[in-house]
Amino acid sequence: MDVFAARQPIFNRERELYGYELLYRADATSRGFDGVDSTSSTLQLLSNSLLSIGLDRIAGGKKVFVNFDRNLLLDGVAAILPPENLIVEVLETVEPDEEVVAACDALSKKGYSIALDDFVGGPNFEALLQLARVIKVDIQTTTKADQERLLRDYQTGRQLVAEKVETEEEFRAALDAGYDLFQGYFFARPHLMRGNQIPMSKIACMRMLSEMQKEDLDFSQLERIIREDVSFPFKLLKYANSALFSFRTEIQSIEHALVLLGEQNVRHWIALAALPLLAQNKPQELVSHSLVRARFCESLAEAAGLAEPTRAFLMGLFSLLDALLDVSLEEALNQAKIGLGIREILLGTASESDSHSTLYRLVRSYERAEWDIVRDLAVKLKLPGNAVVDAYAAATLWTQQALQATLRKANTRREVRRSVDVSVKVLWQDESAREHLANAKLVNVSGFGMQFVVDAKIPLHSAISCNEPKLGINGRGSVRYCAFSKGKYVVGVEFSNGTGWRDPLASNNPARRKYS
Repeated sequence: MDVFAARQPIFNRERELYGYELLYRADATSRGFDGVDSTSSTLQLLSNSLLSIGLDRIAGGKKVFVNFDRNLLLDGVAAILPPENLIVEVLETVEPDEEVVAACDALSKKGYSIALDDFVGGPNFEALLQLARVIKVDIQTTTKADQERLLRDYQTGRQLVAEKVETEEEFRAALDAGYDLFQGYFFARPHLMRGNQIPMSKIACMRMLSEMQKEDLDFSQLERIIREDVSFPFKLLKYANSALFSFRTEIQSIEHALVLLGEQNVRHWIALAALPLLAQNKPQELVSHSLVRARFCESLAEAAGLAEPTRAFLMGLFSLLDALLDVSLEEALNQAKIGLGIREILLGTASESDSHSTLYRLVRSYERAEWDIVRDLAVKLKLPGNAVVDAYAAATLWTQQALQATLRKANTRREVRRSVDVSVKVLWQDESAREHLANAKLVNVSGFGMQFVVDAKIPLHSAISCNEPKLGINGRGSVRYCAFSKGKYVVGVEFSNGTGWRDPLASNNPARRKYS
């Protein structure tokens, strides 16, 4: 069964990311399936696909709103997802009878939050309202008078979400009306101002974005641009020395970093370094959204066998330049000196036979949960449905890990990691508490964590233990990251109570002589 799962952001009043609503669909070959009218399909989706994709990969630890119909509520499907992250969104089509109220009451007592979708009120909802902690209001279909009534009558003790907020003006109006949370793509729209010019502080970013479009990168020119901003060298070295690559030796120069990373990873780093600076005074989600879209485009281009996957990455990356710069998209593309091919795709003037244009339409349709269009375009590009959702999930995870690698402050670890080149055995538990034994190649270790390489993926937050008497390692920890690199998985584990390992270079370690 093909499964599609996308996300739509929800913000608080300060434009900070609060969570996501998961937009999902199973069995996309059936055009009549709307994501909620088949309990068995949705159950399979939630229990297998969303869990295999991973809430961490889709939502990055934020709150997740998931739609539930009557059957799903009564069948107790919510129990397969953790209560601390899940908000059970009761669809407006659900009749609040005694069974539904009892099911929601049971969920509430287990720690799940209940939300009412597209709520307009009514006498039959009193019992359900006592349980609801979130009420969602469609501002496009609900009159202003009804919105005022809902805010007045139901806001006490609850959060009210303004849904389908698509423009800055709609956000401002909803903010002034008193809503607590805001859902929609208003954050990705430019706030147009006449004569808007790029400030000097962002010129170096624009120069790097222009440079990254070259088919063959000029590392000497890039190094000169990187040195123009005091923050760029630091970000580059943090990225190159991060767990995403696990180079054996520490990289200490710009030139060394550029050469070892290679052109594709350098382009990724430019996006990671430049976008946060361009997005100053913008929601952080705008940076994440840009990077997810860029990586999603690139991964799909690779899966479809298109020439120049890098072009697809740039296409996705530059598609939100208007929102980053608060100018029209055409003007933003001009200011960044974007090439004609990408410009035509983003402005909608490219030929329909252009495969990259087809891919871009697929990506935009996926974000809007237009699943039938996604299916048709995937067929046109000869992509199986699972390739699309896998690429999307991988793009969200890559964005989280890449931003963390670039933006992490220096010296945040409790102890310095030491390089170790030995093999160890690690025991880890999956979400069903089943144990798995794996051979691991240890890369580095400290008193509170370690990094190793394994053949198989280990899910985030999995419990993991290692007992290696020769190294003095004996502890239990949790997986912080698991990144695919060069055909293997690089895993980072944090041991809250310590690994038992002692630094052989420490002056108080009697074993120091063995290592000197």
